Amino acid sequence: MIQLNDILYGNVELPAIFGDLLNTGTLKRLGGVHQSGAIFLVNPDLSHSRLEHSIGVMLLIKILGGSELEQIAGLLHDVSHTAFSHVGDYVFENGEENYHEQIYAEVLLNSELPTILLKYGYHIDQILNGVFPILEQPLPHLCADRLDYTLRDALHGGLITRYSARQFLQHIKLQNGQIVVTDEGKADWINDTFKRLNDDLFNLPLYVYANQELASIIRRFLKSGFIKESDLLKDDTFLLNKIRSTNAGYEAIKSIKLHKGYTNFLKKGSALKIKPRRLKALSV
Repeated sequence: MIQLNDILYGNVELPAIFGDLLNTGTLKRLGGVHQSGAIFLVNPDLSHSRLEHSIGVMLLIKILGGSELEQIAGLLHDVSHTAFSHVGDYVFENGEENYHEQIYAEVLLNSELPTILLKYGYHIDQILNGVFPILEQPLPHLCADRLDYTLRDALHGGLITRYSARQFLQHIKLQNGQIVVTDEGKADWINDTFKRLNDDLFNLPLYVYANQELASIIRRFLKSGFIKESDLLKDDTFLLNKIRSTNAGYEAIKSIKLHKGYTNFLKKGSALKIKPRRLKALSV
């Protein structure tokens, strides 16, 4: 058994399979991938990782009574995210922001994860072909993935407190396999938090600027051949250091940090379209 402590869910004890999965290079890489992409370049306080979110999704599924298999699926659901998370989507101009889903099977099959799963009696096909209604639901419904990043990103972004997040978590349950809220006021709260997260954080002009500029830099280096697509499946530090190993890349990253070009960015309007989202939590 292993013990994990999470900012939202507290201390949780887990079977050994999760320790083995977390010790793989595939999962450890996510610890070096910023959940909020390039935003940390202009706001160092927003530096939580994609691994923190993945662990959170797994723990939330466990708390809600989901099967061990669905907990595993929750832990693994983001393993194919590129460095800087959704910046990869902006690099490839993927408006659906699902590039990581397109390469998910390839990344899993070429990793050490199938061997770990077999050790504990699972097969990778159960992850690739399974249906996990707690983990994923279409917008605008609640699911573990959407709920965890809403609470986690809003908390790290200063939009909510840990107390308010934990208070909300006391008012959720599963009904017919779907997450519902047991208090109408709390349902309104999470819907409003999701809206504020998208309006005031994901679409904050300075943050959109940081993500757009980094995507543009990566795109140029991909076109020149200096960066390979495989580099995007390393972590943020590796890719950032490779970019900064050139004079042009060093100055470009420095410019983002100093907000150079931000005024012109505001004048011409954002060329980066963030996928619109809304949430409608069900209350019972």
